[in-house]
This record gives sequence, C-alpha cells and structure tokens, in this order.
Amino acid sequence: MDQGSDQEMILFEETFDDPELEKRGWYDGSACRISDDSFRGTGCIEYEWILHDQRVQGSSPQRHLFEPVEGVYIRFYLRLSKDWEWSGRNYHPHLTHFLTTENSAYHGPAASHLTLYIEPVAGRLRLAATDIQNKDMPHGLTQGPLRGGYNGKFYDSEDKLFVDDKWHCIEAYFQLNTLDTVNDSPNPDGLVKGWFDGEKVIDHRNVILRSTDFPDMKFNQFLMAPYFGPGLLNNAQKLWIDELVVDTERIGPL
Repeated sequence: MDQGSDQEMILFEETFDDPELEKRGWYDGSACRISDDSFRGTGCIEYEWILHDQRVQGSSPQRHLFEPVEGVYIRFYLRLSKDWEWSGRNYHPHLTHFLTTENSAYHGPAASHLTLYIEPVAGRLRLAATDIQNKDMPHGLTQGPLRGGYNGKFYDSEDKLFVDDKWHCIEAYFQLNTLDTVNDSPNPDGLVKGWFDGEKVIDHRNVILRSTDFPDMKFNQFLMAPYFGPGLLNNAQKLWIDELVVDTERIGPL
C-alpha cells in the first residue's frame, strides 16, 4: 500500500480554506481560526499558544467521523512557527489522533480502547498507540504496562525532521492486526508506517493493536487536538495544518 491502489477510498478531506468546518462534518469544536499563509489554497487552520498560558488559542480541538475501516491513512501539511520550542520531555505535544468504534463519538483520547497518535515530538515524527481502558478487559492491555497511569508504544523516526519553520508533508498509515479466533490470540501482523515529505521514515509490520476482546474494532474517528501538558511549555508559538486527507490507502504528497 505504499502508493495508491484500485481499492483507495477517500474517507474525508479538508482544505481549511474557510472556518465553516461544521458544514463539512466536523464537530465538538468551539473555534476555528483560518490563516491565509497556507500551503495551498486560500487558508489553513492556526493553533496558537501565548506566553504564560498553556491553553491552546485561536482554534479548538475538532473531530470528524468517517466510515469504519480496518486500515486508515492520513496526509496533512504541518508548519511550526520559527520560534517553536519542544516540551523538554520525551512526550508532547499531542497533535492528531484516530479512535475506534469501541468508543463513543465524544470519548477522550487519553483513556480509550485504542487511540493512535500522529505528532511531532522533540523534532521527530512519532506514531504511537495507547489502550489504557483495556486494563480490566479479559485479555488486558496490548500497548504495554501502565506506568504512572499511562501506557503506550512509540514508533519514532530515527532522525530529527522538524528543524525549521517550513511546510512539511506528514503521512501515516495504520492497519489493525488480524485475530486467531481458534486460539484466542492476536496475530502480530498490524502495520504502522510514516512518511515525511514523501520519504518513508517509520515502517513496522509486526504490530499488535488489538486483542480478541475486540473482533469488530474499526477506525472511525479523527481527532485534531494540539496539546501541551501542564508545565511543559512556556513560549509563545503557533502551528498550522493544511490540506488534510483521510483515506484507506496512501495517496502521497501533493
């Protein structure tokens, strides 16, 4: 699935040329700031942090549902402001997420049956997965043990990629693993792949994202929610997102 196929199906796309996101299926948002300094078209969505206030400004988190699928691809263009600072930790900021049919349309990403992450962390592209809500399920957690109340498996690019204030193309693909229902166990055949400006920088082909507790699990929700945790940022900075597509196969950069 590295570049398109006859089975490709665009689930939804967004150019952010105007702030009328609700008219195009977005929900659970309270604000949308459009900047004209876009990668393409007349606009892009802008998120801002101001000095001494870690709450995101300008635009709010936004969600979009799509047809349930077992394999999901995303492409968007991301730009970080010239004065961008990282958290100083090996986590945050969060940026974009996928959730599944096993949780509700308004469920938070932090403690779900499966949340996927596509985000820049300390200059690297990170793809990650958590499943904290599964701690009491019959087959337990699939994304590692809880540490400090959280768990997760990280799939990072080897190199630091976010080193300037230019637009960059971010792509990711996730495929749920299959299940061995006879032996009541997951097959290690899930996929996690990532690309930066068209170059593959993350490639894992033996991933487990679900257990047999969730035979009907599918991806069906996208959440865009830039976030720095308390005490992790003391800087005025912005980011912009443009030309977002959620698909079933990779379509590549514009």
